[in-house]
Amino acid sequence: MSISNNRTVTITEYGAMTRGKTGLPGYTPLPPKCFDALESLILSNRNTDETELIELLSLSARRSVGKIITAKNYVGLITTHDGTVIEILPKISGDVGIPETRKIFLDMLRSLKSVSFKEFNLSSLRIERMNLLEVFIKMFANEAKTLVQQGLKSNYNPHENNERFLKGKLLVAENLKYNSITRERFFVVYDEFSLNRPENRLIKTTLRFLYAQSRDEGNRRAIALLMPHFDSIDVSTNTASDFTKCVNDRSMSHYRMVMRWCRVFLLGNSFTAFAGREVAFALLFPMEKVFESYIAAKLKKALAGSMVEIRTQDSRYHLFDSPRKAFSLHPDMVLRKGQKTIVMDTKWKMLNNTASNSGISQSDMYQMYAYGRKYGAEVVKLIYPAASQSISGVKEYSSDDGVRVKLEFVDLRNPTNDIIRLSSL
Repeated sequence: MSISNNRTVTITEYGAMTRGKTGLPGYTPLPPKCFDALESLILSNRNTDETELIELLSLSARRSVGKIITAKNYVGLITTHDGTVIEILPKISGDVGIPETRKIFLDMLRSLKSVSFKEFNLSSLRIERMNLLEVFIKMFANEAKTLVQQGLKSNYNPHENNERFLKGKLLVAENLKYNSITRERFFVVYDEFSLNRPENRLIKTTLRFLYAQSRDEGNRRAIALLMPHFDSIDVSTNTASDFTKCVNDRSMSHYRMVMRWCRVFLLGNSFTAFAGREVAFALLFPMEKVFESYIAAKLKKALAGSMVEIRTQDSRYHLFDSPRKAFSLHPDMVLRKGQKTIVMDTKWKMLNNTASNSGISQSDMYQMYAYGRKYGAEVVKLIYPAASQSISGVKEYSSDDGVRVKLEFVDLRNPTNDIIRLSSL
């Protein structure tokens, strides 16, 4: 892939990037300044406890290629100070182009509780021409526009000033200090009804930040139209402090979605985010968690109104019970109907016929065996994304003590039939 005119680089997870070298099959060139920034970030964190960063990016070298930075377990976006946006998309099986992959990924993100994608209508986006950053900016701008249309909330803020008229409460000590000679003034404190409350400061700060980040004319125009509504509001000088002052009650319910977005952009409140001298902004998601959340959400929807109980991240059992409970078990999903129990666990990994046991991890199978025994499950289902080619050979394993583990696959391009099959007990 090449670098586009708006300096967006799009790769898939585990994609490799080089320092400006073009024409190398399997490698995506980055602008030198962008590559150097990421390399510096990796090197500066090699001897720290930042284990997340190790899982995000790796640095290596090949004689015929030079230095290589590889995206690893996380998907999303990274922007560097030279203006480059690196868009990392998940690997989806089949003949799926970038716009369709982006759409699938965004649909998967809607299942996450920690971010604000659930209520957004993806059909309103022109995904074919927007990278993920611009998609997220558009989502926020739309939420901010809705809020402005509903009306920004004001509140009473204490205001201290040396006034010509006595109003509010006279501050005796300050009045003696400033007005011992000029008796015609009064140093007072009074409540002023103002839009300049923490929530509005944070929204304005986010709008200004995103205006600087965006390269999409539509997004910049939408933000520019919103900014006059915040003219009387200050920019937040301490975002962490302002977030602690936000009111979260029924009177502020219409602020809920836009404030979640502010936390995403200003605090990095997703699964992981990092920023610093090398990186302007990053918003990245571990596909293992995204896939787990997506399958659970689809199953809950399919089972709604049925007699089947579904529990996610169940923690009722431990591997050992004596002399104390130890090594808790957390299967992704447990389905119960009467005396029948099925345990399900998701794995974001493309199985293939060439690898030993099709690439199934032995440690995963130990884990599934423990689930089967502890839950007395009729079957344990190990769920993978569908691969480009069907997996031949064994699809179900059983032990002589009654544990059955069945491999299941979900086609993310059209998951409906696969989810119906999974939800059938």
